[in-house]
Amino acid sequence: MYKQQYEDYKYVMQDVYQLYVGAKYTFDEVVENEEIPFKFRLIMERYIYQDLDPETTLESYFYYLDGKGLPYKIFRQIKLKVKISILEEKKSLTGKSTKRYTTQVAPIEQFVKLTPAQKEEKGVVIQEVLCSKLALMAF
Repeated sequence: MYKQQYEDYKYVMQDVYQLYVGAKYTFDEVVENEEIPFKFRLIMERYIYQDLDPETTLESYFYYLDGKGLPYKIFRQIKLKVKISILEEKKSLTGKSTKRYTTQVAPIEQFVKLTPAQKEEKGVVIQEVLCSKLALMAF
């Protein structure tokens, strides 16, 4: 039997200032993927990966991350941001309201202020994790 693997939101992109990693990657895949810069993989392996199940995705890890502990301090240090989709209600000119997902980029400090219950209520979906390449080099 052929097992289809979910590959959407599993990507790595870079520009001059930022590193973008898709949120569907598991920590095991992050540590093993040669396309992800070495410094990012090293930080994940040394400080985050040790205490987790290897099949934990970046999405689920950041969804339940609280603003305490060494991992949070590391993410603040590398200026990590989370690209999310939030379900918002918009009103049209005719007064009709529709619900749509809007995409936002939230710094980790702002994102952890929301509890998992609030995230579920707002329909938060994590798409990718971004970090500053300059802050990554300085770490």
